[in-house]
Amino acid sequence: MTDREAPRVFVTYSHDTPEHKELVRRFATFLRGVIGLDVHVDTWYDNVRRDWSLWAVEQLNEADFILVVASPDYKRRADGEAAADEGRGAQFETAIIRNNLTRDLRKETERVLPVILPGRSVEEIPSFLNGYSTTRYHVDEFTREGISDLLSAITGHGQYSMPRRGEWLGGSQEPKQVPAGELPWLASSAGIRRGSAVIDGIRYEDSIVLRPTARATGPGGYVEMDLGGLYQRLTAVVGVLDDAADPFQVGHFQVFLDGAPKSEHQVARGKPATIDLDVTGALRLRLEMARPGVTASPFGGAAVQVRPRAGRPPELAWGDPTMT
Repeated sequence: MTDREAPRVFVTYSHDTPEHKELVRRFATFLRGVIGLDVHVDTWYDNVRRDWSLWAVEQLNEADFILVVASPDYKRRADGEAAADEGRGAQFETAIIRNNLTRDLRKETERVLPVILPGRSVEEIPSFLNGYSTTRYHVDEFTREGISDLLSAITGHGQYSMPRRGEWLGGSQEPKQVPAGELPWLASSAGIRRGSAVIDGIRYEDSIVLRPTARATGPGGYVEMDLGGLYQRLTAVVGVLDDAADPFQVGHFQVFLDGAPKSEHQVARGKPATIDLDVTGALRLRLEMARPGVTASPFGGAAVQVRPRAGRPPELAWGDPTMT
């Protein structure tokens, strides 16, 4: 089965009451009609006379996953506590499921998924499915969020991926520092490069510089990096480059963590800003820098306004941005 093929799912349950039967039908309809799984349930196969035992064997063999819907009658029949003529279908299906579990416990444990629908409880899961010691799937509502755990088991894509492991420091208490420019870049705009930068008389060798050469380039730029939740702090000095062609330009710098704005600074040549920001647990870092179209004079005085000269690009830099 490829990622583009919908997993085949068989829903096994017992007809405890008309209300329970209708609830199962609604659940199966949601999985097939909304989620797009290839779901099969007995309700949809009553259009012809058929051998239900052969039908059950086919469904159990062909299914990628078997959803066992917990209920009092299903548990009694699965656990061998019902009379021989009671709920023969559930008894027959659970006998096959038990046999498959005995034959290959690990494989079938991953394939057979006990489901607890609204109004049901873990106590109604058949004993052989070990409802307390293995994963069970509570479905509180028929929404994508309501079946998120179940969908993770069916698709094999968990809700939370294991983060990339950081470098083991062998018990050292000294935190490791990494130039932000060396992290994996997920995206960046034109005019952004790694390199050295001189800001307020100090050279920063591992900088991220915005100095577009094309006159059509916009007033700003950005870079997005993969943090993987491995870092605790971001430090940097931000400012206008000392050799900027336009000495009166103003720079606007912003930091975003996982899409949320966290830090904002306005700078001018000779007036850089220092950034020291907590990034603990963040997965994605976005650094933005831009030259606003109209800004206050860097020399002070709110009444004085400076408009950048036509065609002059931004000349800004993140000086030695470092992750710790």
